[in-house]
Amino acid sequence: MTVIYPSPIFGPVHSRRLGVSLGINLMPADGKLCSFNCVYCECGLNEQFRPSSPRPTRQEVAEALEARLLDMQQNGPFPDVLTFAGNGEPTAHPHFAEIMEDTIYLRNKYFPNAKVSVLSNATMLHKPAVFEALKLVDNNILKLDTVDEAYIRLIDAPVGRYSLPAVIEQMKAFEGHCIIQTMFLKGEYRGVDVNNTTDKYVLPWLQTVKEIAPSQVMIYTIDRETPVDGLLKASHEELDAIAEKVREAGINVSVSY
Repeated sequence: MTVIYPSPIFGPVHSRRLGVSLGINLMPADGKLCSFNCVYCECGLNEQFRPSSPRPTRQEVAEALEARLLDMQQNGPFPDVLTFAGNGEPTAHPHFAEIMEDTIYLRNKYFPNAKVSVLSNATMLHKPAVFEALKLVDNNILKLDTVDEAYIRLIDAPVGRYSLPAVIEQMKAFEGHCIIQTMFLKGEYRGVDVNNTTDKYVLPWLQTVKEIAPSQVMIYTIDRETPVDGLLKASHEELDAIAEKVREAGINVSVSY
């Protein structure tokens, strides 16, 4: 079942990776806007859910977030994390940097122990304002499903210009202040074997992860129905084997089955 999130605030939800998470969705509430068009996306394909309403404004996000935080302060539950996620790429919002400033201010005011997380596909790292804003967050979670550009173009399906080497260099520029998140899956798409749990994909990916030197790696697999047929979950054993390679490289790793 496709998930289209309320906007600009949703939840809190219990995240597999982050705990009690209050969602901040900078996309329209009636559709999906994303610089990737991942074939495994729980929000469906871009062309299936084109929005008719605009993105929320900076003011709308701040007002809705403060109202929700005030309610949570009075009635619970207390959030572990404020998470930028939802129906598309949050850093593509034209006022992402300013919204991040507002969010950190409100976090400090209401729940100073809560973390701020951003789930990003890393396509906007070339924008200085986005890069600087992501340096301010606690959990700068960046997608890197593989280091095979043909695979990314098939499975993540970037919209517009995309350069994997440039993205990797921008990830390195965080100097460790980032978390790499990788989707591992199996199956077939458009007649191509898309199993990225094999050494063919894992070993080059791992070498690049070492060069990025993130604070953590999050590996996961398909959790909900996908918008295209033929995709399969990676097994516990396959994910555990990949996680062990990451640990052997001296990098903290979490696994979501």
